[in-house]
Amino acid sequence: MSPGKMGTKPRPTPAPSLFRKVINVLGPGVITGAADDDPSGVATYSIAGAQCGTSLLWLALITWPLMAAVQMMCARIGMVTQEGLGSALLKKFPRWVVAGAALLLLAANTLNVGADLAAMADAAQLVTGWDSRLFVLIFGAGIAWATVAFRYQQIASILKWLVLSLLAYVVTAFIVHPHWRLIARDAIVPTLDGDKERWTTIVAILGTTISPYLFFWQAAQEVEETRAFSRRMKLAVSDPTRSQLLNRKIDVTIGAFFSNAVMFFIILTCAETLHRAGDTHISTTKEAVEALRPLAGKGAALLYTLGLVGVGILAIPTLTGSAAYALAETFRWPEGLNEKFKGAQAFYSVVLISTLCGVALDFLGINPVLALYWSAVVNGVLAPFLLCGILLVAADRVVMKGSRSSPLSFILVAFTALAMFGAAVGMFVI
Repeated sequence: MSPGKMGTKPRPTPAPSLFRKVINVLGPGVITGAADDDPSGVATYSIAGAQCGTSLLWLALITWPLMAAVQMMCARIGMVTQEGLGSALLKKFPRWVVAGAALLLLAANTLNVGADLAAMADAAQLVTGWDSRLFVLIFGAGIAWATVAFRYQQIASILKWLVLSLLAYVVTAFIVHPHWRLIARDAIVPTLDGDKERWTTIVAILGTTISPYLFFWQAAQEVEETRAFSRRMKLAVSDPTRSQLLNRKIDVTIGAFFSNAVMFFIILTCAETLHRAGDTHISTTKEAVEALRPLAGKGAALLYTLGLVGVGILAIPTLTGSAAYALAETFRWPEGLNEKFKGAQAFYSVVLISTLCGVALDFLGINPVLALYWSAVVNGVLAPFLLCGILLVAADRVVMKGSRSSPLSFILVAFTALAMFGAAVGMFVI
């Protein structure tokens, strides 16, 4: 018997490191978190920093656990019921109520798509000098085609790396030598005093961070993930295990942290550059680019464009897809980004029509930065109503098959809904 064959015991496979374990569980939560920093988010956070300085930094910290709790509740609904959020809401509300919410979501998302495309095109014009309307057509047609032709995970796995260009705001924040003691105070101590403009900005920040389209997207992607895994492993779809729910909680928490960290540093960078210089009202992309000039100099426009185009390419399929999921689930259409066009024609028609309408909006001469800001305000008003519906679904023992969210999750999501209602009232009343 030769050594190394019959007489040698096989070496045990080394256990994966903690880092590798965390990487392996990352999925829909991180992609959703990255998509949350869409051009609407970048514009809103830039306006907040330029307009209010560092006084709204506390929102970045407080919305992290709130966003994570909301997205995890939506993820649990999708994992447990194996249905999207629209289908789950139908079990608690009449079809006309859910259909109305889905149509409002479609309208808000289409406005957001148009604003995102305009911002991406405007940024690309800064670098190339070409007419921005040409880029609107290129981005719109390219993203619509890719959404239908490819699976979303294929697109996101490549393009999500462009989101890392947003980390330029982190570097710039340190280069401009901010007043860290003041920043620490503003990050921890909430300031709610202010005029209608400040309250409107708070609603916009909440609306672009805790966005209705992300609720539907998160639940739908959990269903897609489970079905894809079952097909790959040739297994029947089963209820999620405690380990799977824990993995998704880690995934969602990390995704929310990344999203809010980017928010924090965009506000901080714009506060320490634009606000400090007296540029308190951003209305053009060129003004937003100035925030990155201390880091990139003449390359600021290129860096800004890479980040904005990257997050836009990630966010637009999420916007159109979430509205398509909501309507398909409401009217029982075949749906899913893993389906071919012939198998889900109505679903993909919503994606294409929303993108086409978004492109059309950009030929009406809208201001991309202001359109992005106001689309965030619309989301901030719509979101708390949807959160009430989500809470009712998540609390139903029958719908959730006995696997309801924890009491802490209910408290956090209920607080989120109340806070968003309060901010909207403050915007209209003050």
